[in-house]
Amino acid sequence: MTLRVGYFPHNNSLFVLRHLGVLEKRLPDVTWVDLRDLPAGERPGIREGLPTVHSDHLFTEEGYDVIGTGFTPPITALGQGREVAYIGISGPRVENGRIVVKADSSISSIADLRGKRVGLAHGSWQTTLVLFALEREGLTWDDIEPVDSSVDAAREFEDGEIDAWVGSYPALAGVEARTAVRTLIDTEGLFSHPSLWFTRRDVAEQRREELTALVEALQESDAWITEHPREAARFFVDDAQARGHDADLDEWEAALRGRPFGVLPVDDAFLDEQQRAADLLHANRLLPRRVTVRDAVVPWVGEAVLDAAATV
Repeated sequence: MTLRVGYFPHNNSLFVLRHLGVLEKRLPDVTWVDLRDLPAGERPGIREGLPTVHSDHLFTEEGYDVIGTGFTPPITALGQGREVAYIGISGPRVENGRIVVKADSSISSIADLRGKRVGLAHGSWQTTLVLFALEREGLTWDDIEPVDSSVDAAREFEDGEIDAWVGSYPALAGVEARTAVRTLIDTEGLFSHPSLWFTRRDVAEQRREELTALVEALQESDAWITEHPREAARFFVDDAQARGHDADLDEWEAALRGRPFGVLPVDDAFLDEQQRAADLLHANRLLPRRVTVRDAVVPWVGEAVLDAAATV
C-alpha cells in the first residue's frame, strides 16, 4: 500500500526529505502530495473557528496519510472529531518568530493590543502564540482585531495595514532589513513552538513498518540539513523562484541554522502545552468542542522515534 506524505515549505523537514530522496530508499512505494496543489477549502471567519484544511486532507482520497505542521493543526483536528495520532515533535523553535510592532509604534505591551489589528497566519502556531500572550495579560481573542495575514503579511505590516504582526523567519528577516521593528513579546518563555508530525489513527495502528521507515528517513534527512544548511536552503529558494516569488539564499540559510532538527517523541511537557492551547482555543470559541489531546497518543510510535534517533 502506498504511503502518501503531505509536504510544503513550512515544514522544513518534510520539504527537504521530499527533495533528497532518502525516504524512497527505505520505502519505494511512497507518493508525495504538495499541500499547495490541494483545494484550500473554506476558511471560517477569524472569530468563528480555525481552518481545518490539514486535518480534512488526512481523510480524503486525494489527500495524504502523514503531514508535518506547526503546533495548532492537530488540536484543530481533534476539535473536529477526527481520529488522529501524533508521530513526533522537534525541539523548541523559539527563535523562529515573535510578535513585533514598528519601532515608532505607540504600542509598548501586549495589553496595548486591545482593539488593535494583529496580523497572523490563522490556524497555525501563530494563533496559539497570540492566545498565550493575551492570556498572560488577562485578555481574550475578543479584545483584539485579529487579521488573517497568511498571504501578504510582511507588506501589510510595512504598509501599516496591521498594527502588530506575528512575524517568522525568513519573512521577518526581510522586513527587519527594510524597517525598524521592535519586539513586543518573544516566543521563548511563552511557548515552545515545535514542529510536529501527525497521521490518522488507523495508519498509526495498522502501518507500523511504513511509519517507522518515515521516522528513520526524517532523522537521516534532518541530520543532513544540520550539516548542509546552505544546500538545504537552495531547495526552498529554487521552489519559491519557480513559483514566481522572491527568496534570498542567505535568509533561508540563516533561518534553517536557527531551527532545531531531529524528531523527538511527544512527552508530557508537550502534551500539557497542547492541552493548555486546546482549552484556550475552546474558551475563545475557536474550537467547537473540548478535547483531550492524550487521546492522540499511540505508545509504540514514541518508542519507534527513540529507536530511530539512536541510529543517527
